[in-house]
Amino acid sequence: MLVAFIWGVNFPVMKAAFEEVPPMGFNAIRFPIAVATMTLLLRLQRRRLMPKRRDWGKAAVLGLLGHVAFQFFFIFGLDLTLTGNAALVLSTGPVWIILIAVAMGKEPFNRTALIGSFITLTGMVLLVAGGSAEFGGSLWGDLLMVGAAVTWALYTVIGHEPIKRHGALEVTAWALWAGTPVILLAGLPDLLRVGFGAISLGVWAAAFYSSVPAVVVAYFLWYRAVGAVGQSRTGVYQNLVPVVAMLVAWPWLGEVPTSLQVVGTCVILGGLMVSRRTPAR
Repeated sequence: MLVAFIWGVNFPVMKAAFEEVPPMGFNAIRFPIAVATMTLLLRLQRRRLMPKRRDWGKAAVLGLLGHVAFQFFFIFGLDLTLTGNAALVLSTGPVWIILIAVAMGKEPFNRTALIGSFITLTGMVLLVAGGSAEFGGSLWGDLLMVGAAVTWALYTVIGHEPIKRHGALEVTAWALWAGTPVILLAGLPDLLRVGFGAISLGVWAAAFYSSVPAVVVAYFLWYRAVGAVGQSRTGVYQNLVPVVAMLVAWPWLGEVPTSLQVVGTCVILGGLMVSRRTPAR
């Protein structure tokens, strides 16, 4: 629940920051902050700073999925569509987790999960196909957020076994370190064009929130929950993210929910609740 609140607030925080700094440039600010914070945490707890050589490949895969690919889809999707659209589409993550986990033989499938998945994806299609035109979102932004939901699901399922062996903090750190160099190199040109002197205090505050609570703390808590109750049971709490995001974006960014957005929300969340009426693993 805490992760859902942190991530829900992070949507409008980042959306506001994009008005001053391009998305890739903003990522180039916040991810080094996240790396520095994670390194400090590991040192304070005297944890392993680097994975063993046999785990380098898995850390690289998780870094590319959970940070490089996910962040590409996420930040450009959020930049191109509205906060409510982005949060709602990303909330379909639990359904993708179910489908991917079943396809990889990680957990069984049943009729209830199939019905819930169908309802959720129907709501997502409704939102993407009709929502953009009604309240100013972007079709491409919504589709990019679908990509973000799928890559996050892959990140969650693939990371399930490593965190059981090594711990949530270590795996989160290794994936973060593997992905950050790519993110930094990709965002540095935009950051240099803006100039550090032109970055306001508000953007620095947004970068801190989007790095420490939204990346370090939330990713750690997410994987801790995955290790404790399984990827599917953890995924259900993503249902709360769009609710928090829309409630914060309404007074802050002036994104007033419309009738179609309300319908899409009910269909998506209803489908997610149905799909979660399955035994956790």
